[in-house]
Amino acid sequence: MKKFIYLVFALLTSSHFVLAGEGMWIPVLLQQLNEQEMQQMGMRITAEDIYSINQSSLKDAIVLFGRGCTGEIISNQGLLLTNHHCGYGQIQRHSTLQNDYLKNGFWAMNQTEELPNPGLTVTMMVKMEEVTEKVLDGVTNEMTESERNTIIKDNIKKITETADQESGLTTTIRPFYHGNQYYIIYNRIFKDIRLVGAPPSNIGKFGGDTDNWMWPRHTGDFSLFRIYVDKDGNPAEYHPDNIPYTPDFHLPISIKGIDEGDFTFVFGYPARTNQYLPAAAVHMITEVSNPARIALRQKRLEVFKRYSDTDPKIRIQYAAKDAGVGNAWKKMIGESKGIHRLHAIDRKQETETRFTEWAKTDPKLKKMYSELIPAFEQNYKQLEKLTLAMDYINEAGMGIELFQLANRFRPLATELQKTTIDPDKLQELETTLKSFIQSFFKDYHQPIDREVAAALLALWTENQPENFRPDFLNVIAQKGNVQAAVNNLFDKSMFTSPANIEKWMQLNPKKKLKKLGQDPVWQAISDIHSFSQSNLLQPMRAITASNDSLQRLYMKGLMAMQPGKRFYPDANFTLRVTYGKIEGYSPADAIYYSPYTTLDGIMEKENPDIFDYVVEDRLKELYHTGDFEPYADTEGRLRIAFAASNHTTGGNSGSPVLNADGQMIGLNFDRCWEGTMSDLMYDPAMCRNISVDIRYVLFIIDKFAQATHLIDEMTIIR
Repeated sequence: MKKFIYLVFALLTSSHFVLAGEGMWIPVLLQQLNEQEMQQMGMRITAEDIYSINQSSLKDAIVLFGRGCTGEIISNQGLLLTNHHCGYGQIQRHSTLQNDYLKNGFWAMNQTEELPNPGLTVTMMVKMEEVTEKVLDGVTNEMTESERNTIIKDNIKKITETADQESGLTTTIRPFYHGNQYYIIYNRIFKDIRLVGAPPSNIGKFGGDTDNWMWPRHTGDFSLFRIYVDKDGNPAEYHPDNIPYTPDFHLPISIKGIDEGDFTFVFGYPARTNQYLPAAAVHMITEVSNPARIALRQKRLEVFKRYSDTDPKIRIQYAAKDAGVGNAWKKMIGESKGIHRLHAIDRKQETETRFTEWAKTDPKLKKMYSELIPAFEQNYKQLEKLTLAMDYINEAGMGIELFQLANRFRPLATELQKTTIDPDKLQELETTLKSFIQSFFKDYHQPIDREVAAALLALWTENQPENFRPDFLNVIAQKGNVQAAVNNLFDKSMFTSPANIEKWMQLNPKKKLKKLGQDPVWQAISDIHSFSQSNLLQPMRAITASNDSLQRLYMKGLMAMQPGKRFYPDANFTLRVTYGKIEGYSPADAIYYSPYTTLDGIMEKENPDIFDYVVEDRLKELYHTGDFEPYADTEGRLRIAFAASNHTTGGNSGSPVLNADGQMIGLNFDRCWEGTMSDLMYDPAMCRNISVDIRYVLFIIDKFAQATHLIDEMTIIR
């Protein structure tokens, strides 16, 4: 194992680098692997300034916001900045028709007005250490994947339990390079996070789903929260006596401006990339899975839009749902298009041909690697059918909100089926369900769900093979009347009414179970569950385990075959650094996009008849008066967003964009549509991350919201 680790280090420190802009780099290794290149590109700080365990550094200001975004601390009072779309769920939950914070924005003018968000957490990495040898202790090449995973799981449990106890922190161990390396990550988790400020959606979501994934962009995608701790400075659940967190480091903010060609870097939590997948896997994703999922999501979006455009209450109820469905829908369209444009599958097949030929050059290599590609191809051929069936379950079946609600009752049903029921467990499950039911019906409109159900079930029956779908769907197909089936589901199920569910809750366990078994929605969910368990999940687990083993070996082989190439590990929701420059790009022949936008563009896009392009009156007033100082650029204009060649993905939403001095200049929130295939293959000519200019953020806080007390907390570099 030591030999492999040394080999990886030698490969990574090779002088033959990947193109600048590509790569998601481990912060603890920056000094060895990236510092020289970053400084050659213009960075004026050191790797130690970015990541240090001996002194405060930039990493002490970067956090995982919730479970899927990045945030950064921007004051010595725990003020936290992230995207508007990252805080969208919290903003929406606080919104009512009387206090529509989505539409009108929200600004706490003092700390007593800041709003708590139960369940929201912020995770801060304290340090990370390489633990490959400990994790793989006892693992041999002769083991099955199951045996290997059992030993690794046991080792990880022992390592983290000891580390948790000794450090007083929460630790996790993550694989890198597809299981060829492991790192332990020490985290501090904060649980009292309060909403401080958010612009109106006409600023924070300007352009809406129309502009999502697109450039040029004019979106003020930011929101503000604050971390609170107990009186001793320790993370704690919400309590009115908690105090603002004093961080070891908070990001300084530069309003000096940026120009095309300037060095930038992004520090955040990218979620998932798969740069090293074989051609067969990319084919399955872009040619089989994406088209079906795109069609199913498009149906839901069409129904959402028709209702939301005519009813303000429904618009609030379905705002977060619409954004969640639409985000992945548009991304998948761009991803498949980009893969086609790059001829990515052909290029991967060419690499695989070279790999196979290389493996033949040595008997040892031939034994290890020569059968890898055929094994991949066989596995993915089997996996395509299973994946498509699971896609229909997830997108069509679980795209119906009533099915989502019923599925939440599965743990309770399991308890009811036991010979001896634990009354305490039963009460706990029912209490949890009652809380969820209240939240569910607050944002539920049954006519929408009926239409969605009819559309999704029609597509499901039309496109999923008859011999490979749940029983309830076969019955619908045989009767040939989807609408009648939908009416039966919605008219005869208890799940359509909180009052009916409450009545059911009052029954004794035996009657509960009997009535549940007679419910048509529950029957449908049970069919889906039974089908997926028996026909999909078991074979998928076996194939996935085989692919994991093959991918680990393929990763090792690729690195051995290309000793002059520097490899970076795929994103896995761990803290990473990526760097590039402020750059425009050319999306098509004779077209060039400048790397920044201005307030002029917002006024050009204004259309009071389209919700996505409504401009706030106060913003128009500020535009016409030209009151932009001190946030204007050198030409007196107010910049809104900029594009750069930093390699980002989901999870990087809310990440700070930093300049050569480590000062915050922007807030990452998106990628350009032409570059969304970057999770599978990076294109330096087309892949651009999109960020809101920090000067626009400050302008909205200061001039628009007149929340100058928040500006006063920050360290502003002028």
